[in-house]
Amino acid sequence: MIVCIDSGNTRIKWGAHDGKRWVAQGAVAHADVEQLAQLADDWPQPARVMLANVAGPAAAEGIADQLRSWQSVWHEVRSTLHAGGVVNGYKQPERLGVDRWCALIGARVLTGTSCVVVMAGTATTIDTLDVDGRFLGGLILPGLDLMRHALARDTAGLPFANGHHVAFPTCTDDAIVSGIVEAQLGAIERAFQRLAEPTACCLLSGGNAHKLAGKIPFPVRQVDNLPLEGLLRLASESTDLN
Repeated sequence: MIVCIDSGNTRIKWGAHDGKRWVAQGAVAHADVEQLAQLADDWPQPARVMLANVAGPAAAEGIADQLRSWQSVWHEVRSTLHAGGVVNGYKQPERLGVDRWCALIGARVLTGTSCVVVMAGTATTIDTLDVDGRFLGGLILPGLDLMRHALARDTAGLPFANGHHVAFPTCTDDAIVSGIVEAQLGAIERAFQRLAEPTACCLLSGGNAHKLAGKIPFPVRQVDNLPLEGLLRLASESTDLN
């Protein structure tokens, strides 16, 4: 069994893979990290445990504390120049967020063509892979909820909107939500247009993916927990990833 853990800004996502398929996946909030201890009861002797963490050292320590019995097979992944069939084009490859790195590797596993990889979570990241697996670069935007919070916090008259995305908003809540969604979609569409390859696709993942999936006007594949796919690929490549 290989257990993969993606520690994001808001939630900790995990999956257990038996070599053929994901036998279980789940997620917990960082505040509920103690719930991860159940994983060690369910799978007491995994072959490998892979962690990608962007939530800071305290979060990584908290996860490790719950899973001490796994420490002999524990690997915390870092972004590197190349791995999993992907070449990292960041100016400082190690500075690329490891969640983005794992999502790119996961995308390469799932599709051999050029693609735009969108992770719609607390932040929205929009990264581009060419047909040869080279990461060309990417964008970082505030996520949908962060945009709503910013307007409510930093303006005098705008609410924390609970509206709907519509083509022609006629109330403030709808205008805010529609504007935020359109901003995200516009950034995705511009990234896709720059790729300018007829076989290109878009992979979409993250907690807010469902709010964008049906609104993107080109081929989209929605993938739950895409970074876990990258972690699984990395687990198969080496026995020493630190």
